[in-house]
Amino acid sequence: MRTPKGSSFHVVASFIFLLLLFSLTGCESKYSDLDLSMYHYRDTTALVKFVYDASLMLRQENGLDYIRKNPDQFKTPDYYLYIYNMEGINLYHAGMPQLEGKSLRDATDKNGKKMIGLVLDALKNPNNPHAWVHYSWWKPDKFYPVPKSSCHFKVKTAEGNVLFVGAGIDYPHEEQEFIRIIVDDATQLIKEKGAAAIAEISDPVSKYNYRDVHVFVFRSDGGILISPAINCDFPQTHLKECIDEVGHRPFAKALEELESKDGAWGVFMSKNRYQRKLIKKCLYVRKTIMDKETIYVAAITDLPEPPY
Repeated sequence: MRTPKGSSFHVVASFIFLLLLFSLTGCESKYSDLDLSMYHYRDTTALVKFVYDASLMLRQENGLDYIRKNPDQFKTPDYYLYIYNMEGINLYHAGMPQLEGKSLRDATDKNGKKMIGLVLDALKNPNNPHAWVHYSWWKPDKFYPVPKSSCHFKVKTAEGNVLFVGAGIDYPHEEQEFIRIIVDDATQLIKEKGAAAIAEISDPVSKYNYRDVHVFVFRSDGGILISPAINCDFPQTHLKECIDEVGHRPFAKALEELESKDGAWGVFMSKNRYQRKLIKKCLYVRKTIMDKETIYVAAITDLPEPPY
């Protein structure tokens, strides 16, 4: 049976692509240097591998030309590839080709987040090895914004150009790794800037706040410096006394653990706004010093549950 010409072309192109990637690492897996152990969900792992594969291709001679000529390899039903230079100019966009050649450095999402600025910051952050950022965007050919999490890799091409490549998931699973990154970053910012860091951490367009996740800060006695719920100065509930839906005190327990270490994870029960049942939430807390006082930096997200 004769194979259609178009099908033959795609088979050959895919074979060449695989050979090029395989040649980068010889007989070893091309993912041997890519640590994915921090992720719970297959979707997250698959996305990081997808972007990493593209970063390997970009390092090859004429890699960007190859990607442009083979768009079907860099777009799936769940995500698509994009490439920018370090000035924020789009060089390739598999989802929205109309953006190619345009600068998005000053573009913001509907909440005021500068996406390119967040990416450039994440690429410089060793605490965020896959350069995760979180924002709102629109699905190609749709008219409504969706929550999105995207990962990125910085690449120096064979031609000597420095670019970054990325892709994102709409309605992403909330990985524990996402709150680890922002809580650790907020803790480091407080060490560097002291009380001046509080305003930056509480800024709703900062990397410390996305979707239903917000970094908050409290004292040893449970007094609140950045609230997880409201923005105001009147007295609020002391977190040490707060209980979950089954009577546990997650903050009191975390502070007990932090007497002997700098960071602690906790689990508590919460009501689900979509279903009539309780769900598990995940709490991550770090201990640090601000103006000679011990304080705690924390965030809450969904606890990963199977199926992953």
